[in-house]
Amino acid sequence: MSDKPEGEGAEAPPKSKKMLIMIIAAVVVLALAGGGGWFFLNKGSGEEEEEEVQQVEKKGPPQYMSLESMTANLADPGGEKMIQVVVTLELSDVKAPEKVKDFVPAIRADALMLLTQSTSEELLTKEGKERLADDIFAEASRHFVDEDPREARKEEAAPKDKKKKKKKKKKVDNPIVGVFFSSFIIQ
Repeated sequence: MSDKPEGEGAEAPPKSKKMLIMIIAAVVVLALAGGGGWFFLNKGSGEEEEEEVQQVEKKGPPQYMSLESMTANLADPGGEKMIQVVVTLELSDVKAPEKVKDFVPAIRADALMLLTQSTSEELLTKEGKERLADDIFAEASRHFVDEDPREARKEEAAPKDKKKKKKKKKKVDNPIVGVFFSSFIIQ
């Protein structure tokens, strides 16, 4: 009888060693599969390179430049509606006003063109004002970059998807970071 308990005890260690080896092998296989999947997903993302406009990082406290008040007729039927607006540009750093100053007449002209294409109904909504600010931002930035900066903003704000291809970022010296309205009156 003493042989049975010893025999059972002698069989138990090989079973636990087999189980331990199987667990270790399963972990190694899973790790290799995960690493291989990660490698292939990242390897394929570098095949096509696209350029993306990236805003210059802000250096120091925010800088603002107010443009003179602009008054324009809106595109409403009858042409009786007018808008008076003061646009303020948010700039990237202390040196940015010097870069923008030479383009202020062109930026004002672009903003006035956008204002005259808008209707009072569009501009009375929050979405309409935000769209106008985005359009003015794009037109003002056009003097400093080749691509539409609105697309770069959308891509930065969009959640990253592992399956999307990585884009090679090209830094562009766009001194304009944002557009705000200091005054906005529709009559």
